[in-house]
Amino acid sequence: MKDFKFLKFLDRFKSIFKKLGVDYEVMRKILQIKLLMDGRRVPTVFAANDNKKSEKDNSNRFLKSLWVYILIGLMLIPFILMESSYLYQMSIVFGIIMFLIMSSLISDFSSVLLDVRDKNIIGTKPVDSRTLNFAKTIHVSLYMFYVTIALILPALIASVSKHGILFTLMFIVAVIFLDMFIIVLTSFLYLIILRFFDGEKLKDVINYFQIILSLVIAIGYQMVGRLFQVAEMNVQFTPKWWQYLLPPVWFAAPFEIMKKSEINLVYGILSVMAVVVPITAIAFYVKSMAMFEENLQKMTNNSGKRKKVKRKPGELISKILCRSKEERLFFRFTSDMIKNEREFKLKVYPSLGLAIIFPFIFIFQRLSMSSFAEISKGKSYFFIYFTGMMLSSIIIMVKYSGNYKGAWIYKTMPINNYKPVFKGTMKALIAKLFLPIFLFQAAVFIAIFGVRITGDLVVILLNMMSYTLLCFMTMKKGLPFSQPYDAAKQSDVGINFILMFVIGAIWVAHYFIGKMDYSFYILLGVSIVANLILWNVAFNIKPEKLDKALGQ
Repeated sequence: MKDFKFLKFLDRFKSIFKKLGVDYEVMRKILQIKLLMDGRRVPTVFAANDNKKSEKDNSNRFLKSLWVYILIGLMLIPFILMESSYLYQMSIVFGIIMFLIMSSLISDFSSVLLDVRDKNIIGTKPVDSRTLNFAKTIHVSLYMFYVTIALILPALIASVSKHGILFTLMFIVAVIFLDMFIIVLTSFLYLIILRFFDGEKLKDVINYFQIILSLVIAIGYQMVGRLFQVAEMNVQFTPKWWQYLLPPVWFAAPFEIMKKSEINLVYGILSVMAVVVPITAIAFYVKSMAMFEENLQKMTNNSGKRKKVKRKPGELISKILCRSKEERLFFRFTSDMIKNEREFKLKVYPSLGLAIIFPFIFIFQRLSMSSFAEISKGKSYFFIYFTGMMLSSIIIMVKYSGNYKGAWIYKTMPINNYKPVFKGTMKALIAKLFLPIFLFQAAVFIAIFGVRITGDLVVILLNMMSYTLLCFMTMKKGLPFSQPYDAAKQSDVGINFILMFVIGAIWVAHYFIGKMDYSFYILLGVSIVANLILWNVAFNIKPEKLDKALGQ
């Protein structure tokens, strides 16, 4: 078994652990196994790209993902370089660090913090609880250290060059206390949820944090280059009572004291809180460990009361959009799957988030070169076509599922024609995922550009529906939710890339034809005809191809 460098480093403190009542040899063996297993876990930031090839890679993929955090850490540099108010700039820095580390802790290390298998498997062996708890704490702390260092590394380099060694050392100490506070805060978030709900509710919360982290990191790529223009802001601080409730302000206060070389009562209280609150929280957490472990048993209890599913709105939509009973059946089936399957949401929702935000990012970029009045008179609303670029990736993912073994049900159903299956599925994807995003963006763009763009938006909507059907026709077919995620092919990525040029061509054609006389009627007519043709021919699929995929 692989002997990790970290464990060799930990061996130097063997005597200290033994004095604390820890069976060091057993703890080391537990850590060795945990670190080995970590190499097989895919970090959230790479979850959407996991495939079979990664399974053959025995190296620790978490460590390989740290460059992502280093890249996101670049957004801290402009705030470190600011000279207007240390309290303001460092509050933002610690706020960003706190959010990203806490999100990472929830999304990637919940399986460690909430692991009841240790107690059920290792706890039944001659291993005392103190040794097991130390192993868990060291395991989590090690990876928090990696994430923290990667995230603050760019800021540390900037702080040394701009503010000197003292500022940098204070920054490091503050981050250590912040990490302590984050561990306790995350644990108590779990404790509160488990106190009142079952394990399923907590799994939902973890899934949403995974989605948010993926989305924030993806958007962060776009924002890093645009954040450097805020470095010359001039900010004034006015003390308010509610500022004492904001942890980032606590950790920023010592830097303001250092800058002004005097102890203000407000800054003094905030600085004391930055030290006292984390230490007190850690002490309270240690005393509450028994209660925490007791509530963790709820992770195996998924029998909590569930609200009765209200199907009336969904049934009404399915009756409006679907002609046959078979279409309505698979419309509701797909709607339930995209709503309830956590792994599908983790892989698809970040793309949906990007689809929402991308058009506005480009308009935001243009604001730095033009006034809002000038932009509102232009045609920047055509950036909404970027939303369509995300559609192909969603259509690729609809044939995969974490519960793919349930696809045996297709064999038992009397399906002679798969047309209603795919038609109902595609209508559900459009109605449940694409249409809400488009309507939201259309409302915002109408508010910015005026009602004059309504005709173009109608044409864009029809064009995107045509593009959706073209994506479906181009890609390799698979019954909805019938294949494992690790069966995703590299060819799917290539097809997705090519289809981006297709939506680009539609965009260009719409833009230039829109300059012609009576262009709206021409574009509307072509879009309607294209949709009518595609909706009739796109789903004519030979059953034997799908039967072979199911092993029939």
